[in-house]
Amino acid sequence: ESILSRIRSFEYSQKNAVLVPAAALGVGGMLLYWLRSGRKIETIDMGDGWWGSGERPLKGKEDESIRPFKIETSDKEIEDLHRRLDQFRFTPHVEGAAFHYGFNSSYLRKVVAYWRNQFDWRKQVEVLNKYPHFHTTIEGIDIHFIHVKPSYVPHGQAVQPLLMVHGWPGSFYEFYKIIPLLTEPAKHGLNEGDVVFEVICPSIPGYGFSEAPHQKEFDSIATARIFHKLMNRLGFKEYYLQGGDWGSRITTNMAQMLPQSVKGLHLNLVFIARQSLGRLIRTMLGAYVPWLVGFSREDAKRFYPFMQKNVYDVLRESGYLHIQATKPDTAGCGLNDSPVGLAAYILEKFSTWTDKSFLYKDDGGLESKYSLDDLLTNVMIYWVTSSIVSSMRYYKENFSKDPDLSAHNRVGVHVPTGIAAFPQEIVHVPRIWAKDVYKNIITYSYMPRGGHFAAFEEPKLLAQDIMQFVKKVEQL
Repeated sequence: ESILSRIRSFEYSQKNAVLVPAAALGVGGMLLYWLRSGRKIETIDMGDGWWGSGERPLKGKEDESIRPFKIETSDKEIEDLHRRLDQFRFTPHVEGAAFHYGFNSSYLRKVVAYWRNQFDWRKQVEVLNKYPHFHTTIEGIDIHFIHVKPSYVPHGQAVQPLLMVHGWPGSFYEFYKIIPLLTEPAKHGLNEGDVVFEVICPSIPGYGFSEAPHQKEFDSIATARIFHKLMNRLGFKEYYLQGGDWGSRITTNMAQMLPQSVKGLHLNLVFIARQSLGRLIRTMLGAYVPWLVGFSREDAKRFYPFMQKNVYDVLRESGYLHIQATKPDTAGCGLNDSPVGLAAYILEKFSTWTDKSFLYKDDGGLESKYSLDDLLTNVMIYWVTSSIVSSMRYYKENFSKDPDLSAHNRVGVHVPTGIAAFPQEIVHVPRIWAKDVYKNIITYSYMPRGGHFAAFEEPKLLAQDIMQFVKKVEQL
């Protein structure tokens, strides 16, 4: 009996040795699953801010009215511009310079002559005013935006609100050609599932007709919060977002801040700056076996040779960024005083950011993609509002806090996301890398042509991609 009891005791202990850890693992696994499944999606804190002059008033509610706004000009404004253009001091360029040294001064002389003698600012003001403009005060500063509703909506069809955000050195005017395609698609042969939008295009504070922040540290998080407040003030609870350049960063932050308000996020530029040893190894392998690291053939074509496309080209095109991220007011004050300097500084970006090969053209290829009227209208928005300095400060406020623009990448974007990858964009981000941040990519499109200023350069291509994305989201 003693021997039998010892055997039974041994068998029981052996069973315990297996069953107890197994049970513990099972319970632990269930607990971990429960914790993960019940865990809320991490978001960016919305916070609050005050960007008006002086201290925030202790009493009184902010004026939340939406006020109609109209762009105006005057003889005095035009005469001052003409006087300054007449005093243009020409600087000869070296032979064969093209756009390798920046804006070609011989072509600049032609642009200035057109600006002085043929460009009609009064006519362009009428063009700008063809859409309804508004102002509203948020966090102490006046926010400018245009709000365009469809003229006709078929019975029973839902109109989707879409916030579109520009970047630097662009403006709300970049969207003037894409707006009618989105608000009246049938009229322009775009029947992508009968998706119709009402479009809201704000000016980033400090850009154009939005008041500049009077306080330091106004960054993309503050902008995202203000634009959420704007949409809420307009009566929208859910809406779509679209952006490129700074607009991409701002709308991404909006999706990270209030994902429950964002039906979908569409981008034509993605910021993925964070590096790692694993990514470095994948970059090296991708040049030889792209399929092994999740790159498509098109990714490889756009990404390699790596040093040329991701180092040399970026360094060549980013000198302005270092100035604006450190001491923007020094160069900015000179640009604010000289319309010719302002035009050269801004329009150079519309050359090489549209197509890298335009470096080799004496005219920067500018008129092959845009009209001088359109280009100069964008410049004039900066000129008449004296907003070049405050727009440049936006770089310092963002980069001083987040030098590689990757801090917010730790907060995943879980809303449905669409990415339009244009071949001439400054950098290409493969889908597999975009997924590190954007966890719910619904569409990823390799666009057939176009560069950084997608809405301005290829409005129909971008409109089609937005519509296809929203149609898929609505079917989810």
